[in-house]
Amino acid sequence: MTARIYKPARNAMQSGKGKSKEWFLEFVRETPPTQDPLMGWTSGDTSTQVKLQFETQEEAEDYAKRNGLAYTVATVAPVRINKKSYSDNFKFGRTVNWTH
Repeated sequence: MTARIYKPARNAMQSGKGKSKEWFLEFVRETPPTQDPLMGWTSGDTSTQVKLQFETQEEAEDYAKRNGLAYTVATVAPVRINKKSYSDNFKFGRTVNWTH
């Protein structure tokens, strides 16, 4: 059973960074889901429903090592901060004139 350790991306609908500081460990689906012939329900490996939360990447890696899990760590993209100021819209020497 293999696991994936990752840090979730920031929510695109919000400007804050809530729920993006913790690390998660999820199990990777190894077999495709199958359909029950009688009821038509989709069934498969229930371990993919498990999502463990950790404070740091090291804690998640230690958990995987202690339980003998093969794991991969997803790299985290660096955060770029674009400084913006409302007053820059009205500053002298602006290349494009501000209009209504």
